[in-house]
Amino acid sequence: MTEKTSYRVGLIGAGIQLSKSPALHMREGAAHGLDYSYELVDVTARHLPDSALPDLLDELEARGFAGTNITHPFKQAVIPYLSELSDDARMLGAVNTVVFTDGKRIGHNTDWYGFYENFSRGLPHAKRDRALLLGAGGAGVAVAHAALKLGMGRLDIFDRDQARAEKLADDLNGRFGAGRASAVDDPASSLPHADGLINATPIGMLAHPGIPVSPDLLEPRHWVTDIVYVPLVTELLATAKSKGCRTLQGGGMTVFQAAEAFRLFCGREPDAERMSAHFNEICAAEGNA
Repeated sequence: MTEKTSYRVGLIGAGIQLSKSPALHMREGAAHGLDYSYELVDVTARHLPDSALPDLLDELEARGFAGTNITHPFKQAVIPYLSELSDDARMLGAVNTVVFTDGKRIGHNTDWYGFYENFSRGLPHAKRDRALLLGAGGAGVAVAHAALKLGMGRLDIFDRDQARAEKLADDLNGRFGAGRASAVDDPASSLPHADGLINATPIGMLAHPGIPVSPDLLEPRHWVTDIVYVPLVTELLATAKSKGCRTLQGGGMTVFQAAEAFRLFCGREPDAERMSAHFNEICAAEGNA
């Protein structure tokens, strides 16, 4: 049997034209000697409503794609259109990678691993007694899981949809033990008591500019991390750094989740360090280091 050497994969999301995933995946594919293409399927650029998601999945599958990544706002919305979920995706209720194989669509979640690795390497000695998570959506559920796996003693969760924050807290407490997570109705009730802040909302992206929390709440003792990586230095991170906080950019999470997605798509073991170096090259070339 001839080994497969040609792969087409994609990314379905909104406002994703500046994504670095195509370059990361395709260069790693080339390093493995593969004919590997990565296509952006941007509902914003195509002027499509969010309800086009099932049609887009049908399109990519019909075109012979090996799979597709999934990003905002579809990480939870995609689940009804899948055949199976990996254990991680089922547990988290969010999908960022779909593999098309043997007529099935299998959903995976590599986001939690991406955040876990990025934090472990970028803030290895950060105090972890208590942290505030902003956002309980598709990315937030993965980041929350990773945060507790990293040993956060307590995770406060704020989301504009209070019920969504409460559900995530309940799920985490069921998984990690009572009292490990709780929903809060205002960041101001948490940050004065927290060691750090995690932004898992789209606020800070070029398409969603701004800062997700009042700058007055940030203190020099806080560490602050963002999952947004375009721009690499968000308004939140720039403000936190100006106040003396230790900060962690979202680029590392992107690299490590991409490496795991690459493995799922083509069955090859990626070189995460090589992918990280390439990511840094891209950012430097764009003046976004």
